[in-house]
Amino acid sequence: MKKQIVIFFAILLCSYSGHLFAQKPTDKAIEKSMLKAFKWQQNNPNHEPNDWTNAAYYMGVTKAYQSTGNKAYLNGLKSMAESLNWMPKDRWFHADDIAICQSYLYLKDEGVASANLKPTVTVLDRVKSEDYDWKDPIKPIYWWWCDALFMGPPVFVHYAAMSGDDKYLKANDKMYKECYDLLFSQEEHLFARDMRYLWEGDQEYLKESNGKKIFWSRGNGWVIGGLALLLQKMPADYENRAFYEDLFKTMAAKLKSLQPEDGLWRSSLLDPDAYPHGEVSGTGFDTFAFLWGINNGLLDKSEYLPAAMKAFNGLMACQQKSGMMGWVQPIGADPKRNFSADSWEVYGTGAYLLAASEMLKLKE
Repeated sequence: MKKQIVIFFAILLCSYSGHLFAQKPTDKAIEKSMLKAFKWQQNNPNHEPNDWTNAAYYMGVTKAYQSTGNKAYLNGLKSMAESLNWMPKDRWFHADDIAICQSYLYLKDEGVASANLKPTVTVLDRVKSEDYDWKDPIKPIYWWWCDALFMGPPVFVHYAAMSGDDKYLKANDKMYKECYDLLFSQEEHLFARDMRYLWEGDQEYLKESNGKKIFWSRGNGWVIGGLALLLQKMPADYENRAFYEDLFKTMAAKLKSLQPEDGLWRSSLLDPDAYPHGEVSGTGFDTFAFLWGINNGLLDKSEYLPAAMKAFNGLMACQQKSGMMGWVQPIGADPKRNFSADSWEVYGTGAYLLAASEMLKLKE
């Protein structure tokens, strides 16, 4: 009788979890895959090293080092930062151009003697105190596009935690809430990429082929991935932390409800049938966020782990033998179909490294 009960629950578990969930990769396999992705990307650089694309990549490298202790990642980070003299990119007011400072802050945390945060602090002080030099109907606020919520807020919050000065938390609250009020759909629980995708007034609406609103997968991946990074450094007793935690859980629930059977989110979240293959960068950021939420008690493991595992196995299947991460949508501002198994971008590698790093931390 006891044996029959054990068999029954084993069958029930497999039925509940799904085939991909049952086949969790070993830590050794994950670390091997991560290192291959890193080495391939280091040998195939793209874009200026301190732009937003590489900022996302180096955040993945940072977390890869923290989760594995492999000095190859740390050496890559130090080489990048020192070659750039620890400078942000040129536009001090633009979230994209301060994103690279995330890696500088982590290197300071790691005790790197050469770490120089003066340029980062100078830019943060200017952003929180000076006006921005754009103002038009599409760009009425500082962080007018949802991608900015990955690029800027983690820098402000991390430096606030490092310095103990909550004026950086307050500055982040103000700019973050402006973007949330402008672009977050209370109906869909997702972010529009920017004002062009809001259905308001008498304008001609941009919409998907099925008539639904356009909610971009990577755009929402930027947001929920950025929330995971931000919450890692935000003080547990900070008075406004509940807003960010609630938003994180709200978005996670919506994204889980939209996940395709193969685990990979399509580049357009509300019209997946029009996009035949999953997209790696958006899926990578979502998977990172799900796993971080599980690992830190914000998401229920029994509810979210099957989705995270299915997504992660899907990501690993998109890695080529060379280490390259394929099926990455090129740079853009909306869902596209112009990518394939041979399409790659540095932020796609970064998203995968972020997800894999949290998978290594997952407790059985």
